[in-house]
Amino acid sequence: MSLRLLLDSANPEDWQDWWQTGLFTGITTNPTLLRRAKRACNVQSLKELSTTALELGVRELHLQAWGANADALETCANELASIAPGIVIVKLPVTRAGLLAARPLISRGIQITFTACYDAAQVLLADALSANYIAPYLGRINDQGRDGHHELLTMQRALHAVASNTRLLVASLRSPSELVDLAAGGCDTFTISPEIASALLQNPHTTAAAEQFERDATNP
Repeated sequence: MSLRLLLDSANPEDWQDWWQTGLFTGITTNPTLLRRAKRACNVQSLKELSTTALELGVRELHLQAWGANADALETCANELASIAPGIVIVKLPVTRAGLLAARPLISRGIQITFTACYDAAQVLLADALSANYIAPYLGRINDQGRDGHHELLTMQRALHAVASNTRLLVASLRSPSELVDLAAGGCDTFTISPEIASALLQNPHTTAAAEQFERDATNP
Protein backbone atom coordinates (compact mmCIF):
# COMPACT_ATOMS: atom_id res chain seq x y z
CA MET A 1 0.00 0.00 0.00
CA SER A 2 1.24 3.50 -0.81
CA LEU A 3 1.69 6.40 1.59
CA ARG A 4 -1.54 8.13 2.56
CA LEU A 5 -1.56 11.50 4.36
CA LEU A 6 -4.64 13.12 5.89
CA LEU A 7 -4.89 16.66 7.25
CA ASP A 8 -5.96 16.84 10.89
CA SER A 9 -7.95 20.06 11.19
CA ALA A 10 -11.49 21.43 11.46
CA ASN A 11 -10.47 24.83 10.08
CA PRO A 12 -11.57 25.29 6.44
CA GLU A 13 -8.81 27.88 5.96
CA ASP A 14 -6.28 25.13 6.67
CA TRP A 15 -8.10 22.89 4.21
CA GLN A 16 -8.00 25.47 1.45
CA ASP A 17 -4.34 26.24 2.12
CA TRP A 18 -3.09 22.66 2.14
CA TRP A 19 -5.40 20.85 -0.26
CA GLN A 20 -3.89 22.64 -3.25
CA THR A 21 -0.48 21.06 -2.51
CA GLY A 22 -1.78 17.64 -3.55
CA LEU A 23 -0.17 16.01 -0.51
CA PHE A 24 -3.37 14.89 1.17
CA THR A 25 -5.98 12.27 0.36
CA GLY A 26 -8.39 13.31 3.08
CA ILE A 27 -9.20 15.31 6.19
CA THR A 28 -9.81 14.18 9.76
CA THR A 29 -11.74 16.09 12.40
CA ASN A 30 -13.09 15.55 15.91
CA PRO A 31 -15.03 17.54 18.53
CA THR A 32 -11.81 18.88 20.07
CA LEU A 33 -10.63 20.24 16.73
CA LEU A 34 -14.07 21.75 16.13
CA ARG A 35 -13.86 23.56 19.47
CA ARG A 36 -10.39 24.90 18.66
CA ALA A 37 -11.68 26.14 15.30
CA LYS A 38 -14.66 27.76 17.07
CA ARG A 39 -17.08 25.52 15.19
CA ALA A 40 -20.18 24.01 16.74
CA CYS A 41 -20.22 20.26 17.18
CA ASN A 42 -23.58 19.47 15.61
CA VAL A 43 -24.79 17.91 12.39
CA GLN A 44 -25.68 21.21 10.75
CA SER A 45 -22.21 22.63 11.39
CA LEU A 46 -20.61 19.51 9.95
CA LYS A 47 -22.85 19.70 6.89
CA GLU A 48 -21.56 23.22 6.25
CA LEU A 49 -17.95 22.12 6.68
CA SER A 50 -18.55 19.13 4.43
CA THR A 51 -19.76 21.43 1.66
CA THR A 52 -16.40 23.18 1.75
CA ALA A 53 -14.56 19.86 1.69
CA LEU A 54 -16.58 18.60 -1.27
CA GLU A 55 -15.93 21.81 -3.20
CA LEU A 56 -12.21 21.25 -2.70
CA GLY A 57 -12.48 17.71 -4.02
CA VAL A 58 -11.70 15.95 -0.74
CA ARG A 59 -11.99 12.18 -1.23
CA GLU A 60 -12.21 11.22 2.45
CA LEU A 61 -13.69 13.29 5.27
CA HIS A 62 -13.49 11.66 8.69
CA LEU A 63 -16.21 13.01 11.02
CA GLN A 64 -16.53 11.81 14.60
CA ALA A 65 -19.89 10.67 15.95
CA TRP A 66 -20.94 11.38 19.52
CA GLY A 67 -23.49 9.92 21.91
CA ALA A 68 -23.89 8.54 25.41
CA ASN A 69 -24.47 4.94 24.30
CA ALA A 70 -24.31 2.64 21.30
CA ASP A 71 -27.77 3.59 20.02
CA ALA A 72 -26.97 7.31 20.18
CA LEU A 73 -23.62 6.78 18.48
CA GLU A 74 -25.26 4.77 15.70
CA THR A 75 -27.95 7.40 15.14
CA CYS A 76 -25.39 10.19 14.98
CA ALA A 77 -23.15 8.12 12.71
CA ASN A 78 -26.01 7.53 10.27
CA GLU A 79 -26.69 11.27 10.10
CA LEU A 80 -23.03 12.05 9.48
CA ALA A 81 -22.61 9.36 6.83
CA SER A 82 -25.66 10.63 4.96
CA ILE A 83 -24.02 14.05 4.50
CA ALA A 84 -21.80 12.70 1.72
CA PRO A 85 -22.12 8.93 1.18
CA GLY A 86 -18.85 7.38 0.07
CA ILE A 87 -16.88 10.44 1.16
CA VAL A 88 -17.68 10.73 4.89
CA ILE A 89 -15.97 8.12 7.03
CA VAL A 90 -17.49 8.00 10.51
CA LYS A 91 -15.17 7.97 13.50
CA LEU A 92 -16.15 5.96 16.58
CA PRO A 93 -14.22 5.34 19.80
CA VAL A 94 -12.88 1.81 20.13
CA THR A 95 -15.06 1.20 23.20
CA ARG A 96 -17.82 -1.35 23.76
CA ALA A 97 -20.41 1.25 22.77
CA GLY A 98 -18.39 2.15 19.69
CA LEU A 99 -18.05 -1.48 18.66
CA LEU A 100 -21.77 -2.12 19.14
CA ALA A 101 -22.61 0.93 17.04
CA ALA A 102 -20.11 0.02 14.34
CA ARG A 103 -21.38 -3.46 13.52
CA PRO A 104 -24.75 -2.48 11.97
CA LEU A 105 -23.18 0.55 10.31
CA ILE A 106 -20.51 -1.56 8.60
CA SER A 107 -23.15 -4.08 7.51
CA ARG A 108 -24.91 -1.23 5.70
CA GLY A 109 -21.73 -0.22 3.90
CA ILE A 110 -20.85 2.81 6.05
CA GLN A 111 -17.11 3.35 6.35
CA ILE A 112 -15.69 3.44 9.88
CA THR A 113 -12.56 4.75 11.57
CA PHE A 114 -12.08 3.60 15.15
CA THR A 115 -10.35 6.23 17.29
CA ALA A 116 -8.69 6.57 20.68
CA CYS A 117 -6.58 3.45 20.22
CA TYR A 118 -3.97 2.97 22.92
CA ASP A 119 -3.27 -0.75 22.85
CA ALA A 120 -2.15 -3.24 20.21
CA ALA A 121 -5.00 -5.62 20.99
CA GLN A 122 -7.50 -2.95 19.93
CA VAL A 123 -6.37 -3.09 16.30
CA LEU A 124 -7.48 -6.71 16.17
CA LEU A 125 -10.96 -5.65 17.29
CA ALA A 126 -11.06 -3.22 14.37
CA ASP A 127 -9.95 -5.96 12.01
CA ALA A 128 -12.56 -8.39 13.35
CA LEU A 129 -15.29 -5.90 12.41
CA SER A 130 -13.65 -5.00 9.08
CA ALA A 131 -13.30 -1.32 9.93
CA ASN A 132 -11.58 0.84 7.35
CA TYR A 133 -9.15 2.46 9.79
CA ILE A 134 -8.07 2.45 13.40
CA ALA A 135 -6.26 5.50 14.78
CA PRO A 136 -3.70 5.07 17.58
CA TYR A 137 -2.53 8.22 19.36
CA LEU A 138 1.25 8.17 19.20
CA GLY A 139 1.94 11.32 21.20
CA ARG A 140 -0.52 10.44 23.93
CA ILE A 141 0.91 6.93 24.27
CA ASN A 142 4.34 8.49 24.72
CA ASP A 143 2.86 10.87 27.30
CA GLN A 144 1.92 7.81 29.37
CA GLY A 145 5.60 6.93 29.62
CA ARG A 146 5.30 4.10 27.09
CA ASP A 147 7.30 3.57 23.91
CA GLY A 148 4.77 4.75 21.35
CA HIS A 149 7.05 3.95 18.42
CA HIS A 150 7.36 0.33 19.51
CA GLU A 151 3.64 0.07 20.27
CA LEU A 152 2.59 1.33 16.84
CA LEU A 153 5.00 -0.90 14.97
CA THR A 154 3.58 -3.84 16.92
CA MET A 155 0.09 -2.77 15.83
CA GLN A 156 1.21 -2.54 12.20
CA ARG A 157 2.86 -5.97 12.33
CA ALA A 158 -0.26 -7.51 13.85
CA LEU A 159 -2.48 -6.14 11.08
CA HIS A 160 0.01 -7.29 8.44
CA ALA A 161 0.27 -10.75 10.00
CA VAL A 162 -3.48 -11.36 9.73
CA ALA A 163 -3.61 -9.89 6.20
CA SER A 164 -5.99 -7.21 7.43
CA ASN A 165 -7.66 -4.65 5.18
CA THR A 166 -7.92 -2.28 8.16
CA ARG A 167 -5.38 0.52 7.86
CA LEU A 168 -3.48 1.87 10.84
CA LEU A 169 -4.12 5.62 10.81
CA VAL A 170 -1.32 7.09 12.92
CA ALA A 171 -2.51 10.16 14.85
CA SER A 172 -1.09 12.56 17.46
CA LEU A 173 2.25 13.03 15.72
CA ARG A 174 4.46 15.64 17.37
CA SER A 175 7.32 15.93 14.84
CA PRO A 176 8.20 15.07 11.24
CA SER A 177 10.87 12.65 12.46
CA GLU A 178 8.16 10.48 14.04
CA LEU A 179 6.47 10.17 10.66
CA VAL A 180 9.72 9.17 8.99
CA ASP A 181 10.65 6.63 11.68
CA LEU A 182 7.24 4.95 11.55
CA ALA A 183 7.16 4.96 7.76
CA ALA A 184 10.55 3.24 7.77
CA GLY A 185 9.01 0.61 10.05
CA GLY A 186 6.10 -0.09 7.70
CA CYS A 187 3.37 2.39 8.70
CA ASP A 188 1.86 4.05 5.64
CA THR A 189 -1.13 6.12 6.76
CA PHE A 190 -0.88 9.26 8.88
CA THR A 191 -3.05 12.17 9.90
CA ILE A 192 -1.00 15.27 10.59
CA SER A 193 -1.68 18.79 11.79
CA PRO A 194 -1.02 21.86 9.64
CA GLU A 195 1.94 22.59 11.94
CA ILE A 196 3.56 19.23 11.19
CA ALA A 197 2.81 19.69 7.49
CA SER A 198 4.59 23.06 7.58
CA ALA A 199 7.55 21.57 9.41
CA LEU A 200 7.92 18.94 6.69
CA LEU A 201 8.57 21.75 4.20
CA GLN A 202 11.03 23.67 6.34
CA ASN A 203 14.58 22.59 5.60
CA PRO A 204 17.06 25.50 5.64
CA HIS A 205 19.47 23.72 3.29
CA THR A 206 16.74 23.14 0.71
CA THR A 207 15.65 26.77 1.03
CA ALA A 208 19.23 27.99 0.58
CA ALA A 209 19.73 25.78 -2.48
CA ALA A 210 16.49 27.00 -4.07
CA GLU A 211 17.48 30.61 -3.44
CA GLN A 212 20.87 29.96 -5.03
CA PHE A 213 19.21 28.45 -8.09
CA GLU A 214 17.08 31.58 -8.44
CA ARG A 215 20.10 33.86 -8.12
CA ASP A 216 22.00 31.86 -10.74
CA ALA A 217 18.97 31.83 -13.06
CA THR A 218 18.57 35.62 -12.96
CA ASN A 219 22.30 36.48 -12.93
CA PRO A 220 23.99 34.20 -15.51
